[in-house]
Parts: sequence; C-alpha cells; structure tokens
Amino acid sequence: MIEKINELLRQVEEFSPKAAAEVEEFRIRILGKKGELTALMDEFKSVAPELKRELGQKLNALKNEALQRINTLKEELQNAAADSASQVGDMTRPGTAEELGSRHPISLVKNEIVEVFARLGYTVADGPEIEDDQHVFSSLNFPPEHPARDMQDTFFIEKASSEPSEKDILLRTHTSSIQVRTMEHQKPPIRVICPGRVFRNEAISYRAHCIFHQIEGLYIDEGVSFADMKQSLLYFAKEIFGEQAQIRMRPSYFPFTEPSAEVDVSCNLCGGKGCPVCKGTGWLEIMGCGMVDPNVLKASNIDPEKYSGFAFGMGIERIAMLKYGVKDLRLYFENDVRFLHQFDDAL
Repeated sequence: MIEKINELLRQVEEFSPKAAAEVEEFRIRILGKKGELTALMDEFKSVAPELKRELGQKLNALKNEALQRINTLKEELQNAAADSASQVGDMTRPGTAEELGSRHPISLVKNEIVEVFARLGYTVADGPEIEDDQHVFSSLNFPPEHPARDMQDTFFIEKASSEPSEKDILLRTHTSSIQVRTMEHQKPPIRVICPGRVFRNEAISYRAHCIFHQIEGLYIDEGVSFADMKQSLLYFAKEIFGEQAQIRMRPSYFPFTEPSAEVDVSCNLCGGKGCPVCKGTGWLEIMGCGMVDPNVLKASNIDPEKYSGFAFGMGIERIAMLKYGVKDLRLYFENDVRFLHQFDDAL
C-alpha cells in the first residue's frame, strides 16, 4: 500500500496540465468519490493495527498535497488566461475600423495632371534624378555662360572643371533632361509627359523651395504650331481648375524654346481680386512653354526642317497651391498629419 501511496504522490507532483479542463479531470480521478484516494481509504480499513498510524499520516499528506497542487494549478491557468485576454483585448467589444492614410496632395495633383494629358494622347516618361551636364544643359541649348550653370542655382555632385563638360554630375534642375533622353531613343511623333522631383539651390519660403516637383511635356510631329500648344494648355487649365479658368501668355525666354512664353492662370484663391500669393495681380504663374528650338532637335538628331514641336513645364506644388488653396509651399514637406488628413477624401 505504501508503494501505491508513493506512486500516487509522484503523479500529483509531476502533473502539468495545459488547460483547466485537464485539472478538473485529474481532481476527479484522484479525489473523486470513486477516485484513487478513496480506493486507498477503503483499503486502509483492512491494514494491521500497528501500521495504521504510519499509513494514515501518509494518506493525509497525499490528500493535502493533491488539494494544494490542484488549487495552485487552477490559479496559474486562470492568471495566464487573464493575461492573454488583456493582451488581445476584450473580444466582445465592437470592432473599430483601421485608420487609413491618404495620398499626398503632390501625388494627387500629379496623377490628375497625368490623366488630363493622357486624354490628349501623352504617355509618361521617366529619367534619373542624378544627371550629367549634357542632358540637363548642353543638349537643351544652354550656352556656357548661362547663369543656371552657376553653383548658386545648381547642386553639383561632381564638377570636373570650370568649363561645362559631360563629366559634370549634378542633381537635375528640371525634368527637361527626360525629354532629351526621350528624343535620343525615340523618333517622332513624340508625345510624352515627364513628372519628377527636381533640385535648385534656392532660398526656402512660402512661395519657393530647394526641392520641388515638375511635370514637363513634349510634343514633336510634322506641322505642330504655337496655336496647338495654346489650345492644349487652355484645355489643361480648364480641366484642372474648372471651366471658369482663364490663361494668359506673356513673352519670355528659355534657351531650349523659341518663341517662348510664361503661362498665367487666373488666381482662384482670391477670384482675381489680388492676394499675397498672386502679388495682387489676380494671376499666378504656373508654367513656361514654347516651341522647341531647332538646335535642340538637331542635338538629338531630329530634322528641324521636317519636324516641329512644343514643350512646357510646370511646378506641381504651384498647381496644388491653386487647386487646394494652400498658401505656403513648405507645408508639402513638413509631414504634419493635421495638414495631410485634409486630403483623406481626395482619393
């Protein structure tokens, strides 16, 4: 009988359940009315009188050990279940929707501009942000003395010499370099839109930044005229700013276009009455444009006697400024969620 008591005590000490149901099954097997301890108690009645004292003490110790072990295991499993529930949370609570982000206003406007020109047959072209002098300046008819080549305007990564060179490596100052690469690898007709990030060494203010985003367009084919360009840009303005939008074109100069013009759109921040953003004029400059200079066509082995074309370029920040009424360009780069959440419904 002593061996049976010792074996049952060993089972109690080694019992290691994984669930509360196992503890209850073990309790019934050991301490139940028909359990093993009850069977030992019945057997105890028939032992010799001289052994009753020793065996009685062992049976009481077994019963106490079993009760203590079972209660301890129940408490441990209950605590573990409570910890698990606190980590997961109250499973009976109503669910809450995950908070979704939104597209950046720059991305929203860029995608909208691309869609507008896609309806006119333009495809998207891309190119590297780290460029060489040839694609950023030389192939675009920039003379060696042009101020845009100066360190004050351009971020040079590697400047080989004081003279312009193809070995000069720089951050592109405009996405016109994508147009050059397109003309090098594609023959007319060409109709592309070139979005991208550009860099200029300029003072940061509410109207300008050293990093900004541009979209430039290029259309080259036989018989392309200035009138084609004006009508395309008017269509763009009305699609982006509404049917009431008007544009005006002012003569200007760009090395890669001739004739050239600056394009203004009526300021919808003030309704044309004049405000600090439009400097009281009622108009806001949004892009430059012009007919592609024959020298630019020649540099890419396109016959200027057969083909003509126009190019234009605009800052996406300025377009978004007008479209959404943003009065400070710096907001686009600060990642303030209070600003960005205003565009949650613009997807």
